Amino acid sequence: MINKDVEKLLLKVQKPGRYVGGELNAVVKNKEDVDVRFAFCFPDTYEVGMSHLGMKILYSLFNSVDYIWCERVFAPWIDMEKLMVENDIPLYGLESGDPITDFDFIGFTLQYELSYTNVLNMLKLAKIPIYSKDRKELNRIVVAGGPCACNPEPIADFIDIFFLGEGEEVDLEVIELYRKCKAENKTKAEFLKLAAQIEGVYVPSLYDVTYNEDGTIKSVTPKENAPAVVNKRLIMNMDDSYYPDNFVVPMVEIVHDRAVEEIFRGCIRGCRFCQAGYIYRPVREKSADVINSQCHTLCENTGYDEVSLSSLSSSDYSNIVPLLEKLNKWSKDEKVSISLPSLRVDGFSDDIMNKIKTVRKSGLTFAPEAGSQRLRDVINKNVREEELLSTCSVAFNGGWTNVKLYFMIGLPTETFDDVAAIAKLGQSVVNEYYSCPNKPKGKSVNVTVSTSSFVPKPFTPFQWEPQDTIEQLHTKQKHLKESITTKKINYNYHDADTSFLEAVFARGDRKLCKAMAVACEKGFHFDGWGECFSLEKWLEVFEECGIDPAFYANRRRSFDEILPWDHLDYGVTKEHLIRECKKAYEDTPTPHCRLKCSNCGAAKYKGGVCFEKRKSMV
Repeated sequence: MINKDVEKLLLKVQKPGRYVGGELNAVVKNKEDVDVRFAFCFPDTYEVGMSHLGMKILYSLFNSVDYIWCERVFAPWIDMEKLMVENDIPLYGLESGDPITDFDFIGFTLQYELSYTNVLNMLKLAKIPIYSKDRKELNRIVVAGGPCACNPEPIADFIDIFFLGEGEEVDLEVIELYRKCKAENKTKAEFLKLAAQIEGVYVPSLYDVTYNEDGTIKSVTPKENAPAVVNKRLIMNMDDSYYPDNFVVPMVEIVHDRAVEEIFRGCIRGCRFCQAGYIYRPVREKSADVINSQCHTLCENTGYDEVSLSSLSSSDYSNIVPLLEKLNKWSKDEKVSISLPSLRVDGFSDDIMNKIKTVRKSGLTFAPEAGSQRLRDVINKNVREEELLSTCSVAFNGGWTNVKLYFMIGLPTETFDDVAAIAKLGQSVVNEYYSCPNKPKGKSVNVTVSTSSFVPKPFTPFQWEPQDTIEQLHTKQKHLKESITTKKINYNYHDADTSFLEAVFARGDRKLCKAMAVACEKGFHFDGWGECFSLEKWLEVFEECGIDPAFYANRRRSFDEILPWDHLDYGVTKEHLIRECKKAYEDTPTPHCRLKCSNCGAAKYKGGVCFEKRKSMV
């Protein structure tokens, strides 16, 4: 229900639909009938947050419980934020219009390190103290989860509870504990101590961190009976896991405006730079029948005419062609298109192509990640040039003319020859188009080459590696641009300045909390957006706080250094990550999980592809 004070401001902002609520399938409850109110905060704009699958799942799950009312909260864009401050309007929930300071839980999903300033800014806009120690009462419990929670230390001083891993079960367990503690008049401190005993719950205030003279970590010590190591939580049976039968249908166009169906979690591949591929191990699939049924139901309940099959690598789903056949039985007649947003070069076939082009044809996107075969072996990409060209040939003969290729620059061991090889590979794809006998007549090919800068991430084999300096990355971007000699290739690249800050936060420790607080005071927000980001201002903050950002971004760590996240367990052993890092320097790839178990440690969950593979070998 829209607040009257907010309503007066809407004609003064871009996209007022971001701030009004009232969408189809939004959940409105009577607040007198619920025991727990949960503000699900996405620290970015409405369009970005409403596209996020995790939010859709947890929003529906929480609201399926009678005593919980979950509302959505997004970061207001600059124009709306200014008006809210000027008119003394605190941050509010979209469903009720109530300020989030009235809520029991304020939950954030951490998808991107550069959203950290938005987390603090949203608390500030809500008039809630940013430091957890300043929030004394058993209400307004600030919690956070998502992939960036695997190294929560740079914002540890501000968050009461981090959820590690997948939230469907652990979140509800904590909410139920809170409800019980509230009924028994327990204090916030008592609640947090009890919550820390739940697997998957990390309470940073219950851990003391000490440092060596060189700035590295000396020890992380639990207190108040908190566990020495906190284990992530996983949903092992995907068929029985909760999945919504409808989504909130947005009022304004969002980034991914379509129905989304999750087909599996995890990844078999083991690319050595990829955090998601490691922290979501092991691979757990849904059955084709369940996927088919859920897709059909979602389209009926939302009116969407496109379903995206979501996973880290859609073509690695073990029954992808039978699944597409099932989907096509109804989607073709109902004019619903099926999209596979994360195809691998070696997983695209005539069968798949014919199944996904039935209704509409869009550009295809592949991620070779590196231009040369040597560097692809270093990062364990396991894709060969001939496979890429063969795949593109299949697509061109099938009528496609647009191909996007994603690469990284700044990868460990990379040389300028490796950078130039990206341009050569793009040129080979252009040449492949013109050699195809059945290419679309009268149309030219358009190849887009995009590069992002390598950011070393926790829980990957490259977590010890230095990031290239900004100057090195700029030099490599220029070298690649000069190596492209055809107008058939468009070159886009990600800003190296933001990648540097991402690397600082990704491997940061608690000393960064001071810088985060100063940045919040100075009004930093939307660091992931070019309109707001300023590296120069961040460098001033670091200097003011006595922090050297290169210590986090550009320094190689030794294998025996205590890392800020070593007391958190995501199921992959440090020994395995070290083995993989060493193999990278030998240019040696590792077979994927379905070919051979690499003993990463994820078999301990007693399920998923690695466990099944081991069972079949016994």
